Amino acid sequence: MSEAAVTQPGRLPAEVDAAEVDAAVVGGGPAGLSAALCLARFNREVLVFDTGHGRSTHHQTNHNYLGFPGGIATTELRKLAAEQLAAHPHARVAHHHITRAEGDARHGFTLHAQGHRWHARTIVLAMGVLDHFPHFPDWRAYVGRSMFWCIACDGYENRGRSILVAGHTDAAAGEAMQLHALTDRVRLLTNSRHDTISPRYRRRLEAAGIPVVHDRIKEAEGQGGMLSAIVTRDGRRLELDALFSIQGATPETAVARSLGVDLTATGYVRVDSEQQTSVPGVYAAGDVTSLHSHQVSAAVHEGAQAAAAANYFLYPPELKVD
Repeated sequence: MSEAAVTQPGRLPAEVDAAEVDAAVVGGGPAGLSAALCLARFNREVLVFDTGHGRSTHHQTNHNYLGFPGGIATTELRKLAAEQLAAHPHARVAHHHITRAEGDARHGFTLHAQGHRWHARTIVLAMGVLDHFPHFPDWRAYVGRSMFWCIACDGYENRGRSILVAGHTDAAAGEAMQLHALTDRVRLLTNSRHDTISPRYRRRLEAAGIPVVHDRIKEAEGQGGMLSAIVTRDGRRLELDALFSIQGATPETAVARSLGVDLTATGYVRVDSEQQTSVPGVYAAGDVTSLHSHQVSAAVHEGAQAAAAANYFLYPPELKVD
């Protein structure tokens, strides 16, 4: 990559294709940025592909990450991490959506995005997941403020409040039961044509006094990202303080599948304890692996582990102990 190709640290012009780098990191969230930073500190040439989407771009405040009393907005955490990475001149960021990749560790990998291509000796996949949030007018404004997807992330801040759980499965029923340990004001809205909650979980919900409403969301009432009520298609008005969406998520695995990487039965990228996939030279980290709970702390750990493994993979034989 020529110096003329770089307009400012950490940024790569859209029209420039990079020469081969040591590692390409697909994803600019906590896992991807952690991997990129660690690889850069191993003095590796790193190229990060960041589309600016994903869970860490919502309005959520993260209260679980050590070292931030009072929490830190995930967008601010991304910003700080990007600034940290930009201090390493051999790390670059390209705002392209990688659609596919091919190759192997012996000959190198090629990554593609809308007429552009890049070459890398190793790849770290950190594309995350696509959450299936309820869709209603202006729904995005509520995500991370009063509409959540994770009890470990946001349950504590909602203790004692009126919570509506959206979901039609046993997983949603289980989440409602867990939230009931934090507040006795919990209801479940299926938000689907289907209601697949099993009799066993329905009995548990009934015993806990958690009502089940089989209806779908039409619109929401609220201001400044804070929900006050949900209006259903049948005309019910359900007042609430917070909505927990337990409608599932789809791992972003298109690039992994193009590389022939093994997936788990649930569709996530299969990795070992060092974040290695089934394809030599390809690693994965963060929510796309579902190896650990979907937490920023887990994503940062997995990104760092993937970077360490990728760096070791890149060493010549005389520097390896195995």
